[in-house]
Amino acid sequence: MTIAKKATSRQRNQVGEEMALEGLAGALVIAFVAASIATVIRLAPSGSAESLTEPQKTPFLGGGAPDTHAWQRYHIRYYPMTLLFIAFEMEMMFMYPWAVVFVEEGGKAMMEMGMFLAILSVGIVYGWREGIFRWQ
Repeated sequence: MTIAKKATSRQRNQVGEEMALEGLAGALVIAFVAASIATVIRLAPSGSAESLTEPQKTPFLGGGAPDTHAWQRYHIRYYPMTLLFIAFEMEMMFMYPWAVVFVEEGGKAMMEMGMFLAILSVGIVYGWREGIFRWQ
């Protein structure tokens, strides 16, 4: 055997030993993590509702006990006010970029904005007639 062949076989043995040590280290880490998880699960309380005391069952972040069920319907008076808010919000969202376009387009952009505001005004007048602005 030549010296070169002896060197390569030694290198292969060293690489094999390093890989075996890395695999062993990985297996030990996995075993340690699994043992830790098993210990935590075994030592953790069961979390059943029977083990809770009465003060632990009461709500603490939301105030007192709820008066109504969570699926109870809310009053309809919020709905028209929400629609009016969306109308004003859309108007402002359209007017900011329109100011930039108005410089370039001129009269055409002014007519488009006039039509947009007329349609929104009809909606606001309708809401006023229906009594959206009266809070009961």
